[in-house]
Amino acid sequence: MKKYLWAMLILAGVASPAWAVEVTSLYTAQVPLDQEVEYPRTRAYEIALADVLMRVSGSELSADTEMVELLFPNPASYVVQFRPGADDTLWVSFDGEAVENVLRQAGQTVWGSDRPLTLIWMAVDWGQGEREIISADDPQRSRDEARSIDRNRLLRQRVLDMGERRGLPIVFPLLDTVDLQNVSFSDIWGGFDEALIQASRRYEANSVLVGRIRPVSSQRNRWSFYFSGEKRTWNGEPELVINLVADQLAAEFAISGNARIETIDLTIAGISSVEAYGSVQNMLQEITLIESFTVAEVEGDRIRYRIEVLGGVDRLSRALRFNGLIEQNGFDSDRFGIDPLDQSLEFFYSP
Repeated sequence: MKKYLWAMLILAGVASPAWAVEVTSLYTAQVPLDQEVEYPRTRAYEIALADVLMRVSGSELSADTEMVELLFPNPASYVVQFRPGADDTLWVSFDGEAVENVLRQAGQTVWGSDRPLTLIWMAVDWGQGEREIISADDPQRSRDEARSIDRNRLLRQRVLDMGERRGLPIVFPLLDTVDLQNVSFSDIWGGFDEALIQASRRYEANSVLVGRIRPVSSQRNRWSFYFSGEKRTWNGEPELVINLVADQLAAEFAISGNARIETIDLTIAGISSVEAYGSVQNMLQEITLIESFTVAEVEGDRIRYRIEVLGGVDRLSRALRFNGLIEQNGFDSDRFGIDPLDQSLEFFYSP
């Protein structure tokens, strides 16, 4: 139990300062172009839009064909670019802003392009004494070991493909000398996750997923997911678990179209230069749930902002921590003459 708590504390320190990863391909898809149907390109647009909605609004909406048809009766009207791809496929790009507007007006959730980075430690027991950790790249091996390289590549690609389908940024460890000094197969397989969490710090990931896989066994694959100081455990195939990770993170960061705009007082300390001020301004402008903000008061290295935000104080607090700010406990609202009944936050900026 002590080891588990220690791992939680370490991950809380890892996850808070890490920066978001911008996913630039949310509104593009490459899909089959079936020449056997009556209108091949129209059908391809429908499939591509479903892929986009899977990333942007989640699996529940993308699987509801009736609702998708109601919201987007003519997917072609949202297409801004398309081009033929290899092997009878079509690459399609949609107008992201227009798609988001439809989703928000219908009260559907929208998950923006700034997303958490997930680091995956995956130990695989292939049987007959063959055990490996899946790395970001294939190691140098002899021809006799080529089969092992192919197995690793296929398993890794399954995970990456599902991550791409959900718009989930994923990275595997390098397994260089630094990693190998700190992590072993036994650490992963034996559940010594505190060593993995400690080794994950160098990757600046927002969350860590640990998998124990036995492809040729009837035993179920075991997974542990660490995010924001919490741990979740699952069983199942990699594709299922990546979907669960995406659903979990979307629940934290996606914004419902029904979310109300609330006014929040945000004080940010540590703004001691023009460069720091510019960085904070840019960060606030890039947080998608912030509708508008103004500077209300300046005192020393502290600036109080008046924020109009979708989703309330909890969502804003998570977004600010996600973007690298450090939340200050015990904020004294009297210092700036803020009514204690008002919603207020204080964070510290550290470049």
